[in-house]
Amino acid sequence: MNIEICEVCKKPIEECICCPECGHICSLDSGELYCPVCFPEKKFNDEYFMDIALKEAEAAFMEGEVPIGAVIVKDNTIIAKAHNIKESRNDPTAHAELILLREGTSQIKNWRLTDATLYVTKEPCVMCAGAMVNARLGKLVYGCEDAKGGAVHSLYQVLSDKRLNHQVEVVSGVLEDKCAALLKRFFHDKR
Repeated sequence: MNIEICEVCKKPIEECICCPECGHICSLDSGELYCPVCFPEKKFNDEYFMDIALKEAEAAFMEGEVPIGAVIVKDNTIIAKAHNIKESRNDPTAHAELILLREGTSQIKNWRLTDATLYVTKEPCVMCAGAMVNARLGKLVYGCEDAKGGAVHSLYQVLSDKRLNHQVEVVSGVLEDKCAALLKRFFHDKR
């Protein structure tokens, strides 16, 4: 027996969550208040997408992972969401940003993310910032700074280094207090 699989959401047709009119994966089905495809007139801003990244960070918190969450957006549509899974996978590269870059490039079937924006709750590390340069990411929006390991503004400026072949537009401090508070709570509980 052949099971027909949706090419967009990769689920069996009976479980497909895609819009029957245009085939997109509807954000309404995953609990979002608005879907940018269904409501194109709605203006989505950095706080809206960072709030979704914070929900991912909260999921990481509940799983005992460092609470960093992220989403990647193209054409006002979320193409992937992720959070840190480093501990559960025993994988030092399982940062939310790297998971997103892999998933995002897979979704758009192109390794270049020049028209995409990545939202993450904490300033990326050297590894993640380097991957963003290599993916030709268009824009990064992050919440709180990382004084001990940040590679965007705090310790290094990887994304704006003119010696590299690509620079990424950066917006920082979006929902900074909420992002920092979740991290502080996590590390306070660990002590």
